[in-house]
Amino acid sequence: MRTTNCNVRLVNVSVPAQSNSLAGGGGQAYEELIPLVLQLSELSKRETALMELSKKREVYPDLAPVLWHSVGTMAALLQEIIAIYPMLTPPTLTAQASNRVCNALALLQCVASHTETRGLFLQAHIPMYLYPFLNTVMSKSRPFEYLRLTSLGVIGALVKVDDAEVISFLLQTEIIPLCLRIMETGNELSKTVATFIVQKVLLDEMGLNYICATAERFFAVSTVLSNMVQALIEVPSVRLLKHIVRCYLRLSENPRARDALRQCLPDALRSDQTFSQCLKDDVTINRWLANLLYNITEGA
Repeated sequence: MRTTNCNVRLVNVSVPAQSNSLAGGGGQAYEELIPLVLQLSELSKRETALMELSKKREVYPDLAPVLWHSVGTMAALLQEIIAIYPMLTPPTLTAQASNRVCNALALLQCVASHTETRGLFLQAHIPMYLYPFLNTVMSKSRPFEYLRLTSLGVIGALVKVDDAEVISFLLQTEIIPLCLRIMETGNELSKTVATFIVQKVLLDEMGLNYICATAERFFAVSTVLSNMVQALIEVPSVRLLKHIVRCYLRLSENPRARDALRQCLPDALRSDQTFSQCLKDDVTINRWLANLLYNITEGA
């Protein structure tokens, strides 16, 4: 793990000049942070430190650089991830174990979100450690659902900011098929985050070209989206439908995909009545839906 420009001892790290909350109040918040981070390297104190840091991560805007540049901390977080692997198959994950690893994942999400550490996070290929968690769709218990959702949150944090480097990295991995599986079989919240990730990949030109490069990739995505639309007819979710419509709209901006959508766009999205009740107050989705229908009927 890179430790460039970091001090050998964490206790000597200076307060980052750009951090208002750490530098303010006489550095009291920073003084509370350092012992907790140090405790991550002590196995007997790690579980409590994980919980406390996870709860307070919004208080420390520069928590991510401290986690990354402190000696042994990222290794300790990865140990927490790897320790769960034996519980995936056969599925023996307990609620306590799930809560503990999800606290570690919450700290990884901080690192993935921060501008200073996002690139380092990718260079170390840390998202790959989370993929076994996303590949547990056959296990429906609450601890597994929580594990998948929190893991998706780390990937979601990466794609939230438009960054071609992130999309390039993800396209070299199996994130699209993993998300598609969750979109088909997860609970509503997991489906929503997974669909958001696919949406953000599509919104990048590189991602759109990748999905539309072969018929197999396009139909893998469009089939899952279509199945989700059918399911939403019975149990509507505006939040989920919004991401689905945005995915379809983006696909319709590719000439080859637009031609295919003329045949495979679900009838429920062609009709003004199917989702009219749940969408009547959402101007954004209605505008996207109108643009989508225009593209596939009038687009060149």
